[in-house]
Amino acid sequence: MDISIAILAVLVILALIVVKMSLVIIPQSETKIVERLGKYYATLKPGINIIIPFIDRPKTIIAMTNGRYHYTNSIDLREQVYDFDKQNVITKDNVQTQINALLYFQIVDPFKAVYEINNLPNAIEKLTQTTLRNIIGELELDETLTSRDTINTKLRAVLDDATNKWGIKVNRVELQDITPPQSVLQAMEKQMQAERNKRATILTSEGQKAAAILQSEGEKTARINRAEADKQTEILKEEGEATARIRKAEAEAVAIDKITEAVGKSSNPANYLLAQKYIAMLEEVAKGDKTKTVYLPYEATNLMGSIGGIKDLFKES
Repeated sequence: MDISIAILAVLVILALIVVKMSLVIIPQSETKIVERLGKYYATLKPGINIIIPFIDRPKTIIAMTNGRYHYTNSIDLREQVYDFDKQNVITKDNVQTQINALLYFQIVDPFKAVYEINNLPNAIEKLTQTTLRNIIGELELDETLTSRDTINTKLRAVLDDATNKWGIKVNRVELQDITPPQSVLQAMEKQMQAERNKRATILTSEGQKAAAILQSEGEKTARINRAEADKQTEILKEEGEATARIRKAEAEAVAIDKITEAVGKSSNPANYLLAQKYIAMLEEVAKGDKTKTVYLPYEATNLMGSIGGIKDLFKES
């Protein structure tokens, strides 16, 4: 009786172990590759799956977690990130630079990821490193520092195409740090400082040039305005003098008419005017230095005739 109970208990325990081994629970966003007698049998889906113990066996693969390789029989179908260590690359102009990259990828075909490549994480890492070296080798240092988007696009395209047969989809590649040698950094700093000084000098020169142009244009405008003002002043002055002469001539004409009316037609009014001007001139001459000035009329006869005309004129009046 005791032996039969013990055997029954053993059978129950074995049955529970077999049932437990037959039931495989797969979490969401994960899967397992099951081999039956060493041959691919099925890809398990999330949820409860039934397998045959000791005949069906999950395939063990190599995965990377936190930068370390480990063995597991579960395949993560979520997007994964590989942070690669810094590596030395040489640019087209022979500058050795350290670059590290982030790779975002996702397993879309677990069968290919298990059977098409032996060590998937290591293959992705080595492929990324060699592709990155090839791309950087085609660019100079300045282009490398300023063309991150271009490098990321080229790197993603090459990796996506190369890993397609491994059942991998490369979604994104990002360059984290690009670190040139210290000597190159110092040279770049000096170059940037020289470029800033150059720009400052150019801006100062352009400012001085613009100021000189504005000043010369202002002086030019001022000279033009002064010349225009002088011209207008001269024109007004000449017009004033012309008007004065015209009015003086009109006044003399009126005076001559008056004199003609006063002396009548028997005497010449011109002689009267000449005599007046001649007398006025003599008065001016008499005001000068009498010790040094000697006045001798050139035409005494005409002078006497003029004076006689004035005398006759007073007698008639």
